[in-house]
Amino acid sequence: METKKLHPRFSLGRQSSLAPERAGAGDSSEALDPAVRLMYLANEGDSDGIKELLDAGSNVNFTDIDGRTSLHVAACQGRTDVVDLLLRRGAHVDPQDRWGSTPLVDAMYYKNHQVVKLLEKHGARPPMAPMHVQNAREVPEYEIDPSELDFTNSVCITKGTFRIALWRGIQVAVKTLGEELFTDDDKVKAFHYELTLLEKIRHPNVVQFLGAVTQSTPMMIVTEYLPQGDLGAYLKRKGALKPVTAVKFALDIARGMNYLHEHKPEAIIHRDLEPSNILRDDSGHLKVADFGVSKLLKVAKMVKEDKPVASLDTSWRYVAPEVYRNEEYDTNVDVFSFALILQEMIEGCPPFFAKPENEVPKAYVENERPPFRASPKLYAYGLKQLIEECWDEKPYRRPTFRQIIGRLEDIYYHLAQKRGWKVRTPGCFQNLEAIFRGNRTNPSSRSSRSTAR
Repeated sequence: METKKLHPRFSLGRQSSLAPERAGAGDSSEALDPAVRLMYLANEGDSDGIKELLDAGSNVNFTDIDGRTSLHVAACQGRTDVVDLLLRRGAHVDPQDRWGSTPLVDAMYYKNHQVVKLLEKHGARPPMAPMHVQNAREVPEYEIDPSELDFTNSVCITKGTFRIALWRGIQVAVKTLGEELFTDDDKVKAFHYELTLLEKIRHPNVVQFLGAVTQSTPMMIVTEYLPQGDLGAYLKRKGALKPVTAVKFALDIARGMNYLHEHKPEAIIHRDLEPSNILRDDSGHLKVADFGVSKLLKVAKMVKEDKPVASLDTSWRYVAPEVYRNEEYDTNVDVFSFALILQEMIEGCPPFFAKPENEVPKAYVENERPPFRASPKLYAYGLKQLIEECWDEKPYRRPTFRQIIGRLEDIYYHLAQKRGWKVRTPGCFQNLEAIFRGNRTNPSSRSSRSTAR
């Protein structure tokens, strides 16, 4: 009985993006086997040699033992001219190898963007969204039809990760997930985790999640759009803020963070609290945003990073020392970051602005803290003491956000009283004059106001 001859495996250069173990380069003798010479020339980018082989009758859709074609190889290597040639000579645009990878998936994995555009132009179908479900009943309630999102005149906002779009008559912020999501299980899990967090959150000082696109590509997260931008950009324009403004902003942040930390049944640790992740709304209030690296604090009292902070996409200037040391941590890491933001609003410059960013967390580990350069009168009524308690080297000694809110409300009260303002205080709808009268007649009224939240 005649045995069927298996086509050799092509293993020179980059391999399938979905292969469980990508082989290294094979030896040249295997690569030069006549059966795989077309693939070898595609790997080398030899368009003239490919033309000669095809003119001589070689099959443009030849597959090796792994189901790989010359188009797979050219897509991996980023050979745009070879891809164009193969497609013009009849190459199938969407062949799948033994692992289910297509030339488009491989081009996405290796970030060969020109090849991606060329393949899509020839009708290559994007890979199925990683969170796609087969049963319509399993489609999430928050799912948004991407055809409803209008990106006409769209611009990038908030560190370039979000874009403005129109959705059902309102402007929204849309975070689009990159091509690498299709071949990176960790990023798929992180995206799903972020959605799990966002759909749980409802608070006036936290950016509102509106929905997501998970059943088609590209996948997206849609949130409310805050046209005033982020606190980081605001501080760059304004510099140091008046203490009363800084405390008002700090109260907004603290209220949003207190909601996250007291969320039931699991507390939510932000873990990336910094000015660029705090947005301003039209009324001048702040909202906490961007939960890409947040953690759910479940039954365990502590969590730990899977990777050192040096390999995480975050600003190091606001990271608590226990995170940098890759130790277990809890909600107190957000309190540490909050202290740095509050000080920055008063000082008008980022923490340790003169140090290179990668040296800042080392300073925190050695118990260094940014100096207080501003006039002591700007830190009146215990503001400096509160900051120092919030960035204490011992996490368990840092106050909770519930305690911070009480302290800040008292500080705000004193600052506004000094100015004789007749304005709303954060958290109540009485003017200060009425509050002052109440204090003169009822000494306990102010303390009761401080604890009512």
